[in-house]
Amino acid sequence: MLAHLLANAVRHSPAGRPVSVSAEARGDRVELRVTDRGPGLTGAARKGAFLPFQRLGDTDNSTGLGLGLALSRGLAEAMGGSLTPEDTPGGGLTMVLSLPAAEPS
Repeated sequence: MLAHLLANAVRHSPAGRPVSVSAEARGDRVELRVTDRGPGLTGAARKGAFLPFQRLGDTDNSTGLGLGLALSRGLAEAMGGSLTPEDTPGGGLTMVLSLPAAEPS
């Protein structure tokens, strides 16, 4: 999931605008945020981004099948988590991956 989110963020970020990754413990969950400064996702694109075979722009079929976000969200949900998009202040997109924290051993 994280590798796919990072690859998407790098692909959609303008040159010279680095992608950022942060992690934070939030109660019984761990929240990972992958932030880019690309075009972001508007209403319709945001709803369709997690459907299978969808790609932003959908003009070049050499960059993948459009399954990454659908599979990533499905895997996150299967693990008791979630994957949600948020607007990045100043422009761009932040993908938030929230997963249950592991129990200390």
